[in-house]
Amino acid sequence: MTSVRLGLRANLAQFTLLVVVNGFVGAMIGIERAILPALAGAELHVAARAAILSFIVVFGVTKALSNYVAGRWADRVGRKRVLVVGWLVAAPVPFLLMWAPTWTWVLIANALLGVSQGLTWSTTVIMKIDLVGPARRGLAMGLNEFAGYAAVAASALATGFVAARYGLRPAPFYLGVGFVAVGLGLSVAAVRETGRHVAVEAGLRARLPAGGIPSQREVFWRTTALDRDLSSVTQAGLVNNLNDGMAWGLFPLLFAAAGMDLEQIGVLAAIYPATWGVGQLVTGAWSDRVGRKWLIVVGMWVQAIGIAVVAGSHGFAGFAGGGVLLGLGTAMVYPTLLAAIGDVAHPSWRASSVGVYRLWRDLGYAIGAVLAGVVADAFGLAAAMWLVAALTLGSGAIVAARMRETLPRPSAAA
Repeated sequence: MTSVRLGLRANLAQFTLLVVVNGFVGAMIGIERAILPALAGAELHVAARAAILSFIVVFGVTKALSNYVAGRWADRVGRKRVLVVGWLVAAPVPFLLMWAPTWTWVLIANALLGVSQGLTWSTTVIMKIDLVGPARRGLAMGLNEFAGYAAVAASALATGFVAARYGLRPAPFYLGVGFVAVGLGLSVAAVRETGRHVAVEAGLRARLPAGGIPSQREVFWRTTALDRDLSSVTQAGLVNNLNDGMAWGLFPLLFAAAGMDLEQIGVLAAIYPATWGVGQLVTGAWSDRVGRKWLIVVGMWVQAIGIAVVAGSHGFAGFAGGGVLLGLGTAMVYPTLLAAIGDVAHPSWRASSVGVYRLWRDLGYAIGAVLAGVVADAFGLAAAMWLVAALTLGSGAIVAARMRETLPRPSAAA
């Protein structure tokens, strides 16, 4: 046990490997980001916006549930095993998408993708938190989320480019086959278990609440509603992914309606996650210095402004500007929320709390897709976007009013 040390520098090789692995996890989402709404209408003859967005609903629900399971499994059977299983679940996804004769096949593929994302992304988050300890948690989450969402952007850009030249199927999905092969290979051959790091941190932070380690039910309710800090983080995470689910499903439809071609849609679909991903290189570490609360509040409000700019625009420049604002706001929020969970939850039940947070956060995909699809069918694309912008603004106000600062003081972190 004495040979195990916490910290980014002490675990740099393994931490870097996990950053790379999470890049391939994110790339699996990117293969759908630019072209699946177009595929629904052009080849599978799905017309209603609510029906098109059903793939995001399926993805969001299955990812949310597997996040919850992943946290508990990671505490019980180890992180690496959960990571490897997640990659195995992803293996059929690109083949289902390239061969799908009906929209039902796409929904099945997205169910598998959601399960895979929940297991793999949750595990890479938990393992990085394990490795770095309390002092550099924001930086660790910034690097993790940078890798994932920069890869989403690069993959969306690449699939849009390939689709514009070779068609919607099967060529863009060949990229997914490669992502699975490399991600699974690295996870099996090179990733190491981090359970001993958890034991070290638990020893340094020995004090537990009265009654010892809480039950899973207690962790669930504490993270969902009872703890003012954890529950504030959780609702912000849900609304963040609610607006991301809307953007994923409706932005390509809005861009197409404004006359953008497939290559332009691919670029626009990449701008938002690229800004989000790169921004987290700064914002995660920044939250280790200035605190978590106000980065979350301001980030939610910047997201709301970005959505409003997209909703009010009619050309490439306006869409791109709104995407940049949305990405900047999300970069302020995303790693900071995860770091705040790590600040509050004890190492002995942290993975379970992360699982509960990610359960609610990724249900936001489903809620956002359903809400956006129904409102868009009834009142138009712009109305759905304005509603989501208002909800995002309100979520930031809740954090401002209810959450306390969670960043440990230097003496506590030491």
